[in-house]
Amino acid sequence: MRRALLRAALLPLTLVLMPVAAFAETLDERIARLEPHFTVSRPEGDGPFSVLFMLHGCGGGRPFIADIARVGVEAGAVVVNIDSYRPRRISRVAAIATVCTGMRLHGRERAGDLYAALAWAREQSWADDTRFAAIGWSHGGWTILDALTLRSGAEMARATGLSGLSAEPLQGLAATMLVYPYTGVGTMVGKRPWRIHPPSIAIVAEHDYIVGPTRRTLERQRARGAPLDTYVFEGATHAFEDKHAEDPRVRFNQAATAREHEMLREMIASLSAPPPPAH
Repeated sequence: MRRALLRAALLPLTLVLMPVAAFAETLDERIARLEPHFTVSRPEGDGPFSVLFMLHGCGGGRPFIADIARVGVEAGAVVVNIDSYRPRRISRVAAIATVCTGMRLHGRERAGDLYAALAWAREQSWADDTRFAAIGWSHGGWTILDALTLRSGAEMARATGLSGLSAEPLQGLAATMLVYPYTGVGTMVGKRPWRIHPPSIAIVAEHDYIVGPTRRTLERQRARGAPLDTYVFEGATHAFEDKHAEDPRVRFNQAATAREHEMLREMIASLSAPPPPAH
């Protein structure tokens, strides 16, 4: 299995092919399909809490995501880890061979998972629906970026395969963190403005040979009005948090991981900060 994973991992993500059309379902049906596979971690108390939604990379969930979930809870947020693969019966080998190569589940389709998770959270007594945040790694970052960019109405329904969406499915999203996001062929990054403008952070790894250079594309998004600050982590590779990566292009970097954790703490703290004084 390790050898098969390695062969598949060496396929470049930039070989993006035409995606399979999104499977049509209602928002409630998507929630019902995803909810059994949410991993929800909560601080002590009744809340309401800010809520951090986590979107894994194209290879699926990795052990380091659980570490980052603990950081989020310690910072005072409920963490909802969205598994986009188990509801679709996508194994890790299949994900690397098909999702990582762009053959299926593009970011704009997976954006429906984020829309559904937010709609579900709005019904939870412990959630403060004015203090939502999202963090995504690689394909998960692509998902958040396209979720922010899709136009409402027919385009959103067509891209995600969802009917019954509200006028603004990301209502309450107050911050995002995009970690080595994929921004290449098949994405809408830098091509049009965001619908809403949550303060956002992008982390770019200096030696990322998987998604390639992304900073210039992210800067185009910023030029279109996105409140997006990009940070280059020197010496870091793609998936720098992963101690168990099979891909030889990935190296664990303790300093970069610690910096990412601190940035996440600061983002969650900012959700509770009072607004700046009016000028």
